[in-house]
Amino acid sequence: MTVKITVLPNAPLKVTGDFEITDAQGNKIETKKPGEAFLCRCGHSANKPFCDGAHAKHNFKAP
Repeated sequence: MTVKITVLPNAPLKVTGDFEITDAQGNKIETKKPGEAFLCRCGHSANKPFCDGAHAKHNFKAP
C-alpha cells in the first residue's frame, strides 16, 4: 500500500498507508489507528509528534 501525506488546511498532516513512525532512538511509536496518523505542525501539541487539536486553540495559520 502506498503512503499518502495530506496537508490539511491550518491543521495537521494526515498520513495514511503502510508506514512506521520511530523516535530518535529508532523505537517504534504506535498510532491510535493502524495505517493512519495525524502529525502536529503547529508545535503546540502535548502529544507530539501527534496532533491533539491544539492548533485550534492557538489559532494556527499555515504559511
